[in-house]
Amino acid sequence: MRGQQERTGPLFSYVSTEDRIPKAHPLRQVRRLADHALDRLNPTFCRLYPEGGRPSIPPEQLLLALLLQAIYGIRSERMLIEQLDYNLLFRWFVGLNPDDPVWHPTTFTKNRDRLLNEDLMARFLELLLASPEVKPLLSSEHFSVDGTLLRAWASHSSLERLDGVDDGDGPPPPSGGHGFGGAPAKGRKRTRGDFRGLLLSNRTHRSGSDADARLFRKSSGTGAFLSYLGHCLMENRHGLVVASEVTRADGHGERTAALRMAQALPGTHQKTLAADKGYDTRDFVAGVRFAGVTPHVAQNSGPRRRSAIDGRTVRHAGYGQSIKARKRIEQVFGWIKQAAGLRQLKARGRSRVGAVFRLHVAAYNLIRLANLLSSREAMA
Repeated sequence: MRGQQERTGPLFSYVSTEDRIPKAHPLRQVRRLADHALDRLNPTFCRLYPEGGRPSIPPEQLLLALLLQAIYGIRSERMLIEQLDYNLLFRWFVGLNPDDPVWHPTTFTKNRDRLLNEDLMARFLELLLASPEVKPLLSSEHFSVDGTLLRAWASHSSLERLDGVDDGDGPPPPSGGHGFGGAPAKGRKRTRGDFRGLLLSNRTHRSGSDADARLFRKSSGTGAFLSYLGHCLMENRHGLVVASEVTRADGHGERTAALRMAQALPGTHQKTLAADKGYDTRDFVAGVRFAGVTPHVAQNSGPRRRSAIDGRTVRHAGYGQSIKARKRIEQVFGWIKQAAGLRQLKARGRSRVGAVFRLHVAAYNLIRLANLLSSREAMA
């Protein structure tokens, strides 16, 4: 018999979000791992909030919501609040009941300085990896390092001269539409953000929107954009990120950050560090060896260049295995930029950008760990 559609809903409805979420849903593993790390962060949260006053929204719920935003690539916090209003899965993940009112989008704005800081995100990542079920998955001997370019939340129109001279006082841009050739137009003034015919440099210009962003181009055939550099240190066994940071974009930022993370590796046992050809410099290789780590850097040799990695390192079978495992770190950057939407930053300032980047790294680790633990449970 054909069923009839009813326009009037029931007067009362008893919905349990715990019953509506499938037992095998991957977010169950993600939430369990995140809750375990957030519980151990409770002393840190207590120091961030004063003892008196009106109770705030639990910081654990706010961080879980930000993890959801990274995992599902939600573009803005307003869209995240909209999802929390009607999405039972999201409500269950952050700990909201179906009848609980959702927060105002400015809740994240008011708590951003308190929660989104580099030290807190680094501690969260550390506690996540220190879990008893996660620790056996990590390698303590073989690591890989790499960096990626992050587009800053600032445009060329925000650039201002450091000496205080207005670029509009200079000669007008050449005519012709695209700035190629042609004589200057008579009586035409240069407008703000019109840099045709001017030489832009980090030595002469700085962004008024984000003073920490730097002009940087990935290769000689691409344009320069205001950017940051994000760096990750990955263990080679299961491709989990064990350390990350953000630096200003410059030609030496990747090697300097990689050397700093290599020196912070715990233990005095033998360790290896894999990297691509961009790290094949004498200073970097010598610094890694001085830190007690064997550099497994891809050789960048040519007719006019001599690699800093000699035959003593290349002859071992482990060198080839490290070079092969190193490519997995590109999956981290690919997920962060494409799936999580961090190709264009939505934060300003190196410290704030570093906190957002580490939050997305933690989200990647949570997804990776959920898949690893689920497969292990299925095999058991």
